Amino acid sequence: MEKYQTKKANIGGVFIGGGERIKIQSMCTTKTSDVEKTAAQINALSNAGCDIVRVSVLDEDDAKAIKFIKQKCAVPIVADIHFSHKLAVAAIENGCDKVRINPGNIGGDKEIGIVADCIKAHKIPVRVGANTGSLEKGALLKYGRSADALVESALSNVGILEKCGVYDIVVAVKASSAKLTYDAYSLLATRCDYPLHIGVTEAGTKQMAIVKSSAALGALLLNGIGDTLRVSITGDPVEEVYAAQTLLRAVGLDKNFVDVISCPTCGRCQWDVITLANKVNERVKGVKKPLKIAVMGCVVNGPGEAKDCDLGIAGSSEYCVIFKNGEIERRVPAKDAEREFFDELNGILND
Repeated sequence: MEKYQTKKANIGGVFIGGGERIKIQSMCTTKTSDVEKTAAQINALSNAGCDIVRVSVLDEDDAKAIKFIKQKCAVPIVADIHFSHKLAVAAIENGCDKVRINPGNIGGDKEIGIVADCIKAHKIPVRVGANTGSLEKGALLKYGRSADALVESALSNVGILEKCGVYDIVVAVKASSAKLTYDAYSLLATRCDYPLHIGVTEAGTKQMAIVKSSAALGALLLNGIGDTLRVSITGDPVEEVYAAQTLLRAVGLDKNFVDVISCPTCGRCQWDVITLANKVNERVKGVKKPLKIAVMGCVVNGPGEAKDCDLGIAGSSEYCVIFKNGEIERRVPAKDAEREFFDELNGILND
């Protein structure tokens, strides 16, 4: 896939845009002023593979807590602020690595200028944009709830910051509709070269959120659009990180993992493929190694379908075949197949 060329932004030492790998983001569900709980959740997200974490700043205590949270966490912190230029300044002065604002809702020219000056003084990026719940009135009247309205609203906010001399900007245009999200980001990518934070907003609970986000974000990523992403899920934010990792792997942007392929089984299947596939997935969970492993149902199609795999198994009620790099290595009795396959798997994992 050919990547859209964007500028590079530095978020507390984590770079997005400019050809950098796609970075995973999530957001805390804790009250930010509860330093211990917030730091614990941020560290859990970081341990799961999250690159950047956002926190809400609802009051002065939240803003002041950022400097203490940063003492307990290594991951960059983004402060999310609405309706108060004072809280934006306080969050920046307390060490946030990036600030998320909408210039249109934090005051007039004077207040926006104060925040812009603070952003420049501390040399941090700012994320702006629009979602379907915060469209500019003019854009909404002109275009309705559409991709054009989202992009025009986002670029209007970008323009406000540019007039204040702020150019270290990340842009987002989110909708709860997968199609509208895809259309909006596809249009935005042709209209600016700022790094793009992609995501479906209000995506729902786990299953729907993952499917909806995968539909929109997967299509964008396959078209070279997006520099950082969040898979929004109503629930444990750690699940957002796992979903984002899986999505990046599915579209080929993360190859440093063990890819386990397995057939869905059918009437030809005469052995317990499902149980073995689950065991193999559990064994390789968290392993950072570019390998492809196959657990296939039958010897009729299994070896051929998994010809590009490093290791695979296919079987019948009486015997299984273990193959490497698409070539059958040996036939083993069905009762010994799991043990012998895991011996081979552990061998290549430990190489």
